[in-house]
Amino acid sequence: MYPLLRSLLFRLPPEAAHDVSLATLDVAQKLGLIRAMVKPPADLPVEVMGLNFPNPVGLAAGLDKNADHLDALGSLGFGFIEVGTVTPVAQPGNPKPRMFRLQEHQAIINRMGFNNFGLEHLLDRVSHRKYSGVLGINVGKNKVTPNEESESDYRKGIAAVYNCADYITVNVSSPNTPGLRDLQFGDSLKGLMFAIKDEQARCQAKSGRYVPLAIKIAPDMDDAGIRFVAQAVKDSGLDGVIATNTTISREAVRGHKHADEAGGLSGLPVRDASTRVIKSLYAELGDDVPIIGVGGVTDGNSAAEKIQAGAKLVQLYTGFIYRGPALIRESVEAIRRLNVE
Repeated sequence: MYPLLRSLLFRLPPEAAHDVSLATLDVAQKLGLIRAMVKPPADLPVEVMGLNFPNPVGLAAGLDKNADHLDALGSLGFGFIEVGTVTPVAQPGNPKPRMFRLQEHQAIINRMGFNNFGLEHLLDRVSHRKYSGVLGINVGKNKVTPNEESESDYRKGIAAVYNCADYITVNVSSPNTPGLRDLQFGDSLKGLMFAIKDEQARCQAKSGRYVPLAIKIAPDMDDAGIRFVAQAVKDSGLDGVIATNTTISREAVRGHKHADEAGGLSGLPVRDASTRVIKSLYAELGDDVPIIGVGGVTDGNSAAEKIQAGAKLVQLYTGFIYRGPALIRESVEAIRRLNVE
């Protein structure tokens, strides 16, 4: 049924379709329709970052920024769900329109700008969830916070969500918050990594619970930049790397009417760039620091490709919008076949 539903939704502007889709999913879940209509994948358990995942295919951050739809999304068969990005204080994001479909490329350009209702709202929603699966929470800095003060925002985010997250992701790679990606390089990156590990230790001492920390990076790094990130991850003791966020490159969609829109490009065009980063990271990190692969997973083969490149888990976003819940099961089964081979 999803192709028919998608054809109707794609008649709406992208952001409106996003809101309608999630609202419809909530209703379907409450009425018990998802259980009747969606066949979840069979379990394919994997242990990563000390956590037990029922399968290695999760939902990437960005689709459910405020954790408003956890129960409905959790009923679709994802092995884990990552919500956010959440900032300490609510912010509206960038002016609309800020999301654009490139259907022939199975892609989306967005410049949302960390629009979210803030930590207080997200914590309330998480506290009322029925979803009992693995939950990641992605934290970022507010747009008005200068980069030199960003450490404070990340510490606030980690401290606030620590007791209700299974793992926490620090987002320094969105292209839609001015200057944010500067935190991926040099002393800024090293300083931030050690600061968030310090906050993790403080929270662990207070709660008696260890919550893994991952950092999410961009696909637009050269080999030297990837090596630097890998070394900084090892030096700081970070628990994982999510590779990758959206790309600012437009090479793969050149000539499209939306190609010159500002923002991050996701979906099929970022597949190769993301996989390249995963391979390069794995060459540096090996199995010591797990990689979560995301970017251009649009079918089972592209999910398995991320695992072959060195990822331990994969995440869906744009491919899920274009393919629907069937992509979850297809991706799990492709990874299962890979494990058998």
